Amino acid sequence: MRDLWTALALVLVIEGALYALFPEGMKRVAARAVLVPPQALRLAGLAAACIGVVLVWIVRR
Repeated sequence: MRDLWTALALVLVIEGALYALFPEGMKRVAARAVLVPPQALRLAGLAAACIGVVLVWIVRR
C-alpha cells in the first residue's frame, strides 16, 4: 500500500511541476486535447498505462 501512495504522490509532484514551470504550455496542451476525438484519447491513455505497467515490471523485477 505504501508503494501505491508513493506512486500517487509522484504523479502529483510531476504534474504539479509541469503546471508550475510551464503554465502556458499546459494550457495549450489542454486546448488541443479538446479537439482530439475521445477514441484517440482513450487509445493514448491505454498505451501510456501499458507502457507504465511494463516499466514498473522491469524496474521491480
